[in-house]
Amino acid sequence: MRIAARADELQALRELGTLEQTEPRAGDEAVRDELTRRAGGYVQDDVDDWLAHALAAHRGHYRDPAAREAAAGLLTLPVLAHAALLAELARLVPGADVDQLTFAGRLAATEPEAADELAAFLTRAHSDR
Repeated sequence: MRIAARADELQALRELGTLEQTEPRAGDEAVRDELTRRAGGYVQDDVDDWLAHALAAHRGHYRDPAAREAAAGLLTLPVLAHAALLAELARLVPGADVDQLTFAGRLAATEPEAADELAAFLTRAHSDR
């Protein structure tokens, strides 16, 4: 019942264009699945982007390391790869605007393994400095 209510809330926020300003809460991974189910299995790119950005920036309940770790078992590979790539790109170019990083979402959606490998490569490059 809570998942359905939160799905209704997120849908309303999407329609208002304020989803990206919303803090994620515990259980939003299941809400993502509910929104996908409601859309007949169609992946909700804006919801995936929102979750990836929140995970990368440690916003909302993702501030908690345990919640970030749990998300790894609850979110899809494209969302996780997108988050990892965003985190590394933000570290590489701290002042980068979200609009400048839209390519990361496209890469993660079409080639999640490659995006994940790129994030790992950037992590290694950063730690080798």
